[in-house]
Amino acid sequence: MVNPLLSPLLRFFGRLSYPRLFLLTAVLFVLDVLIPDFIPFVDEILLGLGTLLLANWKKRKEPVAPGKPPIDGESHRH
Repeated sequence: MVNPLLSPLLRFFGRLSYPRLFLLTAVLFVLDVLIPDFIPFVDEILLGLGTLLLANWKKRKEPVAPGKPPIDGESHRH
């Protein structure tokens, strides 16, 4: 069941880029470990942020040269 207090927050966090989302998650985690329960529902927020991090974690593909299909095993780095 979706918590009505946390869903707008997680929707906002879902629009962040991966590095910012990772930094926010790391800072919240460290603060939660050092100062337990400093923010209400921080554990639920961290679970949502972890889910967003895993969903946004994808391999970046290198662009293919125009007009030339990639060959298996060929690297496009020069």
